[in-house]
Amino acid sequence: MAAYVYTSIMLSQFIPPSLPPTVSISPFSMGSFLISCSLCPCRPNQIVSAQDRQSMGAKNNVTEFVLLGLFRSREMQRACFLVFSLLHVLTILGNLLVVVTINASKTLHAPMYFFLCHLSFADMCYPSASTPKMIADTLVERKTISFEGCMTQLFSAHFFGGTEIFLLTAMAYDRYVAICRPLHYATIMGRWKCGLLAGASWVAGFLHSILQTLLTVQLPFCGPNEIDSFFCDVHPLLKLACVDTYVVGLIVVANSGMISLVSFIILIISYVVILLNLRSRSSESQRKALSTCGSHIITVLLVLLPPMFMYIRPSTTLAADKLVILFNIVMPPLLNPLIYTLRNSEVKNAMRKIFRVKGSLRGEVKLQGFS
Repeated sequence: MAAYVYTSIMLSQFIPPSLPPTVSISPFSMGSFLISCSLCPCRPNQIVSAQDRQSMGAKNNVTEFVLLGLFRSREMQRACFLVFSLLHVLTILGNLLVVVTINASKTLHAPMYFFLCHLSFADMCYPSASTPKMIADTLVERKTISFEGCMTQLFSAHFFGGTEIFLLTAMAYDRYVAICRPLHYATIMGRWKCGLLAGASWVAGFLHSILQTLLTVQLPFCGPNEIDSFFCDVHPLLKLACVDTYVVGLIVVANSGMISLVSFIILIISYVVILLNLRSRSSESQRKALSTCGSHIITVLLVLLPPMFMYIRPSTTLAADKLVILFNIVMPPLLNPLIYTLRNSEVKNAMRKIFRVKGSLRGEVKLQGFS
């Protein structure tokens, strides 16, 4: 009897706290206990929580992720293929036109156009990090992306998106100097200073993106691999991690959310100072300054409001996240060429001159061919 009690006490040290009811334990033999546990079938529909996965060793055994996309309906996916294919082509052509015009024109050498050229290049690359994959996924039933491809997509999107924000800040500084200190503008915004600001914007975008990627790539993914989005972003990936991501979520807020918020505050303050300085100017100067600053303010609102909504909050996913990030990826790069060309007579005149020269050269070649 004493041996029975002792064996029962020893077995209680090995019995897991949440033992499935299908396990039968014989208290008379340790061997029978081990055999019955080894033969115990697991529950087929048992859900493993994040805490249980963490206790399993938190090993990264996920080699690919499944993207759920925007819509489940095949009709909506076909419509998305047509719409986003057209929008992406227009985005690339529009921004490419701005880059070619600024580089080919002999009149667009002001610092503002130098920054606009960099912004248009970033606007070509930013949607290209995720939109082609999204368009291709509308044609297949199972939308998968490898672990390496997911991390590459995450890095590229945040690299070009972050660079776009820093370039807008540099453009706001250029407008501030041009309007508030016009006599010293040529001295302050020299070629070397413009190159330094543009280079710093790209470096800052890289540092922001590499930190975001390193925080995510070191996380263990050992459970579900379905991402409820059309591309790999931080919040959906943190939701799939096997460990507690509270600290990582705070760093994401500090890295992405605070960058967007601080940049937005700086830009708004700079434009308020510009508007206050315009009160003592002539009506013609006010009109030109407001036309230029109006384009920048529209772009700032389009670019910065979605990231502020996405990243200035705890690491959670909302139903509206997919539409908000889709708007941020598609609309600002598409609209920026229209905003900066339709409201800028210098850019429109430069485009007309370039096409007029090309048309006259083509006509001369045709005349020489007939002669």
